[in-house]
Amino acid sequence: MAAPLSGQAPPTAGSGPARPFRPGAAAPLRAEPLLRGAGGAETELWRAGGVMAAGCLEDPSLERHFKGHRDAITSVDFSLNKKQLASGSMDSCLMIWSMRPQMRAYRFVGHKDAVMCVQFSPSGHLVASGSRDKTVRLWVPSVKGESTVFKAHTATVRSVHFSSDGQSLVTASDDKTVKVWTVHRQKFLFSLSQHINWVRCARFSPDGRLIVSASDDKTVKLWDKTSRECIHSFCEHGGFVNHVDFHPSGTCIAAAGTDNTVKVWDVRMNRLLQHYQVHSAVVNSLSFHPSGNYLVTASNDSTLKILDLLEGRLLYTLHGHQGPATCVAFSRAGDFFASGGSDEQVMVWKTNFDAADYGDVLKTQKSGTSMNGTHHTPQSEMDCGVHLKKTKPQDSGRNHAQQEEETSLANTLEHIMGQLDVLTQTVSILEQRLTLTEDKLKECLENQQKIIQNKMS
Repeated sequence: MAAPLSGQAPPTAGSGPARPFRPGAAAPLRAEPLLRGAGGAETELWRAGGVMAAGCLEDPSLERHFKGHRDAITSVDFSLNKKQLASGSMDSCLMIWSMRPQMRAYRFVGHKDAVMCVQFSPSGHLVASGSRDKTVRLWVPSVKGESTVFKAHTATVRSVHFSSDGQSLVTASDDKTVKVWTVHRQKFLFSLSQHINWVRCARFSPDGRLIVSASDDKTVKLWDKTSRECIHSFCEHGGFVNHVDFHPSGTCIAAAGTDNTVKVWDVRMNRLLQHYQVHSAVVNSLSFHPSGNYLVTASNDSTLKILDLLEGRLLYTLHGHQGPATCVAFSRAGDFFASGGSDEQVMVWKTNFDAADYGDVLKTQKSGTSMNGTHHTPQSEMDCGVHLKKTKPQDSGRNHAQQEEETSLANTLEHIMGQLDVLTQTVSILEQRLTLTEDKLKECLENQQKIIQNKMS
């Protein structure tokens, strides 16, 4: 049961909605009060417009909240199986929360300063974190809480992100660079260095071929991972760019900025598709729903907002956090999303809306992805790669058997990857201990030599 939280007034009326995936402002519609939490004013939720047919959408609901951090939350991320939720905080700790009732949380201590970002590996067997202590750590999310350290940045690390195959890690830092690392060998590979101010965020594209970065130089840059070249800079933001991410199709990116806006660009045409002005303060974070139809944002105005990308309008405003909402992330399946705030709370929300549709979309997206990880981009330019199509029933028996075989193979590969993650981490920890033992032995031998020399003299 969440602790009582006071609500806030709904957003003011704005102009009409933007056309789906076309440039222009997507201002908020008139908001109407819709839901209050049990026991008074736990949460307030507002649905914009009130024009949807009854039964089309169910409202998001606050499922639970976690308290344990001693300072503002900076980052949240779900594991693949939704059994765990990771959070980072200005209190220098990383915490792993169990989604099962009455299960204890793990507090991981190792960073010497604020933890700015956390993310689970695709398999869920590793967690990466970046810190103001200039390091990146890889953790095994278990009771022991063992970790290995990556060192290459010379300033605060603000962002960590795994590639979809789990083989690479991209990090962004106040040293104005984006760096790419190999996970299993745990080695630094190369830097991307064209930003002229702090880099707040960096993300791989779903197919791993591109990297997008957001900076305090007011630009969003798109990079080719193979050539290591900047292939385009988006300069439409009027302030620092706090967060950026790829649409699940890989055809679009969305960015959040200190100018209170959220912008969506097509990375094939390099043009602005949508421009949302729905927050009244800095937008700190955003996350795409796995279906690609929705975007959730977190802002210093203390609200979370859910945007319908196909309609180009605001769907919901959620009031829960006391003070700035600093981070937000959907689960891998999209049925939950988590948020963190300066109130030191992590909140878990059940998505609910469009539940009947997004499961079909996820299945369609999975079937449209080949075994080598390459996503088959839809043909439409204006819908940002989202298609809702129903498969024909012909050859259902053969297709079902083929799907079962593919699912079994995928599960086996995922298990192998997970075991490889654990094995790599174990070897790395053993190497660290061996190095430490060698250093101690060397120190002992040096001390012994000094003692012998003193006696001889």
